[in-house]
Amino acid sequence: MSERDLHGELHKLLARIDLLATRMQRLQDENRSLRQQVEQMNGERAQLLAKQEQARSRVEAMIGRLKSLEQHT
Repeated sequence: MSERDLHGELHKLLARIDLLATRMQRLQDENRSLRQQVEQMNGERAQLLAKQEQARSRVEAMIGRLKSLEQHT
């Protein structure tokens, strides 16, 4: 293999390395973004679960009051 061929192969290899580095950076950025989205969704889920629990408590309290009224009538 001539020096020219080696130079060409080295150039191809460096180009592939640059491409892989670019892809890796893009994937790291995407991964960071996805992790932030998951964190945000987990926070929203926790808020929804808390609201659901509050609603359940209110419904149970209303049912208790209705049963109490029913017993007094």
